[in-house]
Amino acid sequence: MRSLKSAIAALLITTLGLAPLDAPAGAASPLPVGAEHGMIVSAHRLATQAGLDVLKHGGNAVDAAVAVGYALAVTFPEAGNIGGGGFMTIRFHDGRTTFIDFRETAPMAATATLYQDAQGNVIPGLSTRGYRAVGIPGTVAGLELARTKYGTRSRAILMAAAIHLARDGFALDQGDADFLAEGSTTFARIGWRPRSARRRCRSQPCSPSARPSTASTPSPRACAASHSRA
Repeated sequence: MRSLKSAIAALLITTLGLAPLDAPAGAASPLPVGAEHGMIVSAHRLATQAGLDVLKHGGNAVDAAVAVGYALAVTFPEAGNIGGGGFMTIRFHDGRTTFIDFRETAPMAATATLYQDAQGNVIPGLSTRGYRAVGIPGTVAGLELARTKYGTRSRAILMAAAIHLARDGFALDQGDADFLAEGSTTFARIGWRPRSARRRCRSQPCSPSARPSTASTPSPRACAASHSRA
């Protein structure tokens, strides 16, 4: 899973006094978007809207970035996540800058030979699949540090959009549905089954009908709601 940094690196840039730029005559590309007070850019439109709503209700740039970060954990699970980590660069109105590193860290019991066999050879896949591939998440700690030190809004306010999206679901774009279908194939390969299927199979062997299907893409709305609650 890519780190949250890929989704939040260029998440929000305060753009005081920025006006639309004129494209060269005959240019085929569209004009860049401009704004007078601020701009939000993220990997998913619903997460972007979450940050925009925070700005419209008086939050500052860091508040908006935190709201977008939490929303991306629901809308863009392949990169936006609360089980991973990331970076945040903040530039203040007076030109000062600061940087927060909240990347994942290795467990305290990890060793230099964790992914090697007895002969010192790297075991393929051990660092990317299974429990040994998991780092200690830093996302929530990083977002909370940014919020408490540089933000102005409560955690409840900044998480409200993410909670709404996770609880009520949302319609997936085609790219979202394709990604989740790809993930279901991976889960099936390693023997994972949804909780509902595990409950049905607890007292007897699983029948083929109780196993998750990978032949077709789940319905977008159902897929969003179920995945965000996983």
